[in-house]
Amino acid sequence: MGIRRIATSPFVVITILVTLIALLIRFLSSLKSHAQQRLFTVEELALYNGTHNTLPILLGILGSVFDVTKGKSHYGSGGGYGHFAGRDASRAFVSGNFTGDGLTDSLRGLSSTEMKSVVDWREFYFRTYIYVGKLVGRYYDTQGNPTKYLKEVEAKAARGAQLLEKQKKEEAKQPSCNSRWSQNEGGEVWCDVGYPRLVQRPLEIALTGKMSKRCACFREDQLDQPGLEVYERCDYLSKTCRV
Repeated sequence: MGIRRIATSPFVVITILVTLIALLIRFLSSLKSHAQQRLFTVEELALYNGTHNTLPILLGILGSVFDVTKGKSHYGSGGGYGHFAGRDASRAFVSGNFTGDGLTDSLRGLSSTEMKSVVDWREFYFRTYIYVGKLVGRYYDTQGNPTKYLKEVEAKAARGAQLLEKQKKEEAKQPSCNSRWSQNEGGEVWCDVGYPRLVQRPLEIALTGKMSKRCACFREDQLDQPGLEVYERCDYLSKTCRV
């Protein structure tokens, strides 16, 4: 008895191929999703510090781990940012302390705007490098869930963003001075309209826990306001001051 061949129309073949491709895409997506959920211990992350040519270079920030191998010239052994590789040194992104206790993931004592800066750095790494997983510890638990500490950091960073926006609007009411600096001539501030004065930033304590001043331009009829400071060695009605 001969074998009967079943005729298959081109439409059926195409439908089967499309279905198989869709299933393959779903499978690959699930693999990618699973890879992105990899959980690292501190000891495991330390292995990817750029000293092993066969391993990728990883770093953590706020507990998120990124593959920064494409930036090997910066993050590899001897690179300018090599101190970030193989660890979560979130604090150093704003403190500038790249040695010893400065290379820590603790943000204790930082202001809301400093925490916002760390969150901004994390977003930079999401945009620029490959996200590969989470670091178990301060920011994520053993199940990969965000900890209370991470939620508090993100909430404080959001408040910092709100304060910065409010300060920006407040300072826009009083134009800032123009400024320039050179190693040979030092610094200089000037106003195209009005006169330069030092004035305290009203929200600075809330933002950073400190008080600082900025240079703003005031009309002559505003110069009798309290809290305005003339630059040292600058005439009362000078439009340009050396600093």
